Amino acid sequence: MLTTIEKIIFIVLAITAAGFTFHGFKTIIDSIRKGRPAPELKNIPASLLNAGVKVLFQQTIFKARKVLSAIHMGLFFGLITYAIVNLMDVLEGLVPGFDLVYGGKHIPNAPTGLVNAFNLIADVMSMFLLIAITVFLVRRFIVKDKALTYRDNVLLNPKVKAGGQARDSLTVGVFVIMHVVAHVLSQAYRLTEGADPFMPFASFLNSIFGVSETGVHVAWWVSIGWVMFIVPYLSRSKHTHFFMSPINLGLAKQNPRGQLDTPAKVDPGAKFLHDLSWKRVLDSYACVQCNRCQDVCPANFYGRPLSPSALEVNKRYLLKEATFGSHPDRLLVPLTESVISPEAVWSCTTCYACVRVCPVGNEPMADIVDIRRRMLIDGYEIDSGVQNALQSLATNGNWMSKGKRLRGRWAKEMEFPVKNATEEPVEHLWFVGDTASFDERVIPNTKMVARLFNQGGLDFGIMYQNESNSGNDVRRVGEEGLFEQLVEQNMAAFGKAQFKQIVTTDPHSFNTLKNEYPQFGGTFEVKHYTVTLLKLIEEGKLTIKNKLSNYKVTFHDPCYLGRYNGGFTAPRKLLELLGVEFHEMPRNCENSFCCGAGGGQIWMGKVAPGERPAENRIKEALTTFGEGSNAKTQLFIVTCPKDMIMYSDAVKTTGNEGKIEVRDIIQLVAEAVGIEEPIHAPVAA
Repeated sequence: MLTTIEKIIFIVLAITAAGFTFHGFKTIIDSIRKGRPAPELKNIPASLLNAGVKVLFQQTIFKARKVLSAIHMGLFFGLITYAIVNLMDVLEGLVPGFDLVYGGKHIPNAPTGLVNAFNLIADVMSMFLLIAITVFLVRRFIVKDKALTYRDNVLLNPKVKAGGQARDSLTVGVFVIMHVVAHVLSQAYRLTEGADPFMPFASFLNSIFGVSETGVHVAWWVSIGWVMFIVPYLSRSKHTHFFMSPINLGLAKQNPRGQLDTPAKVDPGAKFLHDLSWKRVLDSYACVQCNRCQDVCPANFYGRPLSPSALEVNKRYLLKEATFGSHPDRLLVPLTESVISPEAVWSCTTCYACVRVCPVGNEPMADIVDIRRRMLIDGYEIDSGVQNALQSLATNGNWMSKGKRLRGRWAKEMEFPVKNATEEPVEHLWFVGDTASFDERVIPNTKMVARLFNQGGLDFGIMYQNESNSGNDVRRVGEEGLFEQLVEQNMAAFGKAQFKQIVTTDPHSFNTLKNEYPQFGGTFEVKHYTVTLLKLIEEGKLTIKNKLSNYKVTFHDPCYLGRYNGGFTAPRKLLELLGVEFHEMPRNCENSFCCGAGGGQIWMGKVAPGERPAENRIKEALTTFGEGSNAKTQLFIVTCPKDMIMYSDAVKTTGNEGKIEVRDIIQLVAEAVGIEEPIHAPVAA
């Protein structure tokens, strides 16, 4: 089809485009390699293959925005189809007589059935592509979906503020429309014998524009010319994720969700961008900039200046300025001035929701922890409440400014002896935790756990004053040195004890003992108390005497039990066995909303204005029960001592006392087993 001159022009342009593309991706790879080492990956080929399958079937995008995800899937398959379409177009241009219209009947021995099938798929996918890209352009530029915007208090790169993302989206959107229309027009102009039933869209355009040899050439050049421009452009735009996200998924960290990366021994933490691990430099190139992480971020919901998406977007623009923009000095600007504000750093609850929802495997939360680590080392001023908690943890082994000997005082008040696991062997070492040991609002529940363990014949003990805080939140605040000190103290105590299994009250302790202590040689079997209670009931060691059918309940999944460690089944199974009327909240299991206490937030002395996550969660629970009067008592069930505090306060601050009551699941189990009298709570109006 192409003349000799056109072929020469095409080859020169193709080589030029390939050169710019090679330069673009080499620059990206060089930048990623400057990052610090990441945890070792195993069986990388299998991981990449698995990631390829996930991307091919778009498995990771349906965690949120189901309708838009379905449209995106159509766009994705359309672009995949067009990779083959473009190859066929190039062959039509370069190979004389190579023409696929009418089943390729002008090609000797052409497989007519296969060609017709390809033509039909390409024609139909052309229409899908145009519809899908139009939806996304309308969403961004006409509807102006707020999900694609950032709060005014979020730190943004000046080029993002100036509309850099929108320009990238518009450029690629226009490319897709012009490329697809030009391709179909090129095919339409070829239909010299009337309509081709396997090319309905092209046949329709042919009925309008007719046949034209010149039109074929012009449309072909517009279509393929756009491709030769857009491919090198992609390495320099936000759409780099087309290529980098499958790689990012394939190289995702393989250690448990609840295990943070061990910081570097020299200059730990991250002050500048390449202080982050290479994997988290790669994150910024893989970022889709879809803001799904922002949607689920409790700090962002609360109105705080944190957007996990903005963090990744700012990293990407910083790298672009330093590499393609020839401003390497930009990488010497601290992260707290270029990608995320100090206030945003301290707003994170480390709930993992942003990581879980990300369709390309990014870890903005891990960046924040690394930035916190360096901020503490560099002497940044931190919240007075956090500072006091850390000082108490260093001195007393707990964050509540209590003497170590007071940790087991509740146990000495029991009507039966509670073993000291550091002095006599036990099967189950109960790691109680700070809140359950010291907070007067929670201690009654702690005693109920002990009574149920005792009645179920569980051979258990605690470490009394030898127990220290597990360090989960200390590590996520960024105080790695103090975390290691607490680990050392607990490991020494574990060394004195003889036990087969650890049982925890607090999901935060459960997470770090299970996932992070193995980094320090502490490989234990760790269970949350809900699992232990369920086993005692299922084995008949605890008998349910009273079915609690008078309760209408909903359940909150704690982040560190549920999303981090998959502990969804045991609490729900317990509630089922207890006979309550159970109502699942809309946001549950992996998608549960954070209470707002994690990552040291419960220690904060200053409270920002606005509706807190726990308050929003209580309102959600009330809507779950529905409208109208009901003779049953409405309960909000928790399985975390911190949740007991956060949500009990939230019931008061939202003015919902008398409508719903917060209870630990242990209170219901104790009532059903018959060791506690029923609590007569107000009936919801």
